[in-house]
Amino acid sequence: DPAPPAEAEAEAPGAESAEPEPAAALSADDLDAALEAILLVVEEPVGELVLAQVLEQPRDRVVSALGRLAAGYTRDRRGFELRRVGGCWRLYTRPEYSHYVQRFVLDGQQTRLTQAALETLAVVAYKQPVTRSRISAIRGVNCDGVARTLVTRGLIEVCGTESDSGAFLYRTTTLFLEKLGVDDVEQLPPLAPFLPDDVEEVADARH
Repeated sequence: DPAPPAEAEAEAPGAESAEPEPAAALSADDLDAALEAILLVVEEPVGELVLAQVLEQPRDRVVSALGRLAAGYTRDRRGFELRRVGGCWRLYTRPEYSHYVQRFVLDGQQTRLTQAALETLAVVAYKQPVTRSRISAIRGVNCDGVARTLVTRGLIEVCGTESDSGAFLYRTTTLFLEKLGVDDVEQLPPLAPFLPDDVEEVADARH
């Protein structure tokens, strides 16, 4: 999916100034895997200290692991890269492959929505306004790419930012209502069938 501009320098929300108390040391493989899992769902570049606090590992060890991951992605010529931007880290699409991503998104304009897109759209419809991180938490998988596709197709849009974190909030669009033939989200048909079994309660949590 299209990567955010390389020059974007967003500070990670909730950053703290205190070094975390070390917990049981993670193996290098487990630390790398845990960092990757977090980096796949972050909405904005995340700070080193935030990562260290979440993982309860020394900051210098986390920084070393991030550098190791970034070097590995570059060495293996992966389709994405890990960048340090303004003291924070995030995964980005590698520039030389961005035109393929753009073509994929644009060509997808005329295709049917995938199950992942339907699930994401259902969560937005019933939880709006909602952040991408909240959508990812509900679905249990990263939704950044799917959300960008839905924005491109005009089905959801940014409607503001969350006061605490500064993360973008998303809502459904007029086009979404037109596609369903309704005037208001309160008239939406049941969308629970499009949700994973363990998050069907979202359908009962309309704002």
